[in-house]
Amino acid sequence: MTSIRRRTLTLIISLMLAGLAVISLFNLHDSNHEIAEVYDAQLAQNARLLQGIMRMPMAGKDHADLYQAFNQALSEAEPRVDGHPYETKIAFQVWNRKSEVLVHTASAPSFNAPPSITGFSDVVDLNNRHWRAFLLVDKQNGLRIWVGERDDVRSDMVDRIVRHTLWPNILGSLLLAAMIWLAIGWGLKPLVNMAATLRARQPGSLEPLQLTPLPTELEPMQAALNRMLAQIQEVMGRERRFIADAAHEMRTPLAVLRVHAQNLMEPGSEEDRRASLEHLISGVDRTSRLVNQLLTMARIEPQAETRPPAAIDLTATVRDSLVQLTPWLLSRDLELVFDVSDDINLVKVDPTAIDIALNNLVTNAAKYSPAHGLITVRLTKKENCYELSVEDEGPGINEEDHDRLFERFYSRGNDQGAGLGLTIVRAIAERFGGQIELENRTPTGLRATLEFCRF
Repeated sequence: MTSIRRRTLTLIISLMLAGLAVISLFNLHDSNHEIAEVYDAQLAQNARLLQGIMRMPMAGKDHADLYQAFNQALSEAEPRVDGHPYETKIAFQVWNRKSEVLVHTASAPSFNAPPSITGFSDVVDLNNRHWRAFLLVDKQNGLRIWVGERDDVRSDMVDRIVRHTLWPNILGSLLLAAMIWLAIGWGLKPLVNMAATLRARQPGSLEPLQLTPLPTELEPMQAALNRMLAQIQEVMGRERRFIADAAHEMRTPLAVLRVHAQNLMEPGSEEDRRASLEHLISGVDRTSRLVNQLLTMARIEPQAETRPPAAIDLTATVRDSLVQLTPWLLSRDLELVFDVSDDINLVKVDPTAIDIALNNLVTNAAKYSPAHGLITVRLTKKENCYELSVEDEGPGINEEDHDRLFERFYSRGNDQGAGLGLTIVRAIAERFGGQIELENRTPTGLRATLEFCRF
């Protein structure tokens, strides 16, 4: 893509040149009009002056002497010595009633007959030269006074005006374009500095940008870059935690699986081989649960939502999740009860997150419930929040273990657990602006309550 400086300069220079062209055309048209008006006025004035001279009361001989003196003076004019070159391009003639030429300049054109069109006109002489003429008819004295000017005089004057006007405009435009180029470069200097700073950063650097002083137009860009860097840092942090957790937790199960596999290869009794095989299957199941929990944890950790979730029926979502868990609970001789209040509305939450949280809470309750035990799931509304609680009839928890239950990989003595269930539930609660609470029931059992307030 073209650079910002080049695009801006191209637009400005194009507009400037277009404006200059329009102004120059207007000046040319206006100059032609004004020059024509001035020269036409001079032609008419010269004709009036000649008329006044020719009307002077004189005897016939005196008039003849006057005409002869006129012609002699006009024939002696030498523009190159004591006159002007334009003298030969301006002419006049005077005819009497008999169409005889009384007075004329040496440069006067030749006509077959005196012109008949009074006032201003454009004529062509016998030499095919174009003239702008003014004919004044004096009927009292029987005179025809013709004053003319060659067109090339006016064209030359217009050309001079155009040259004297256009060249300064062109030179000024070039100088202005150079100044605009420098001005745009100075204006874009902060952007260039920001680009240079970004190029100079180390590839793995995720530190926020701190460019000062910074124009107000670039502050949103810096803020957006810093947000993006923070998000990248958060994502990379989650990935590092996931890799570290997986490496830490997978090392021991894999080593145990290897031991059981080696025991199967060693000679022994059928009972020993069967026991090793059962241990191997149990270890594979635990490792699978651990991997699933790790993946779930990496997915649920707080992160920026790409788009807000759609409103869902919370009651139906919870009921569908419990329907999926019911066969598994029945296989463990457990009974499930779902209690929901009547004031549950449509809420904008992620149904997947609710399903994951409910699965973890019900699974934990099932692990510690006695045979034929009862698990109760309640969905209620409390002021501006919703509460999803799971109650069991198990032994409850010790007070000293309460805080540690939310630590990663702490399974409270359960070798088959991954120790991530409550950690995942707490991450979901924080994601929706709530919390998770654990409290012992009377006389026995545990109540786990998930509260969420942002929806």
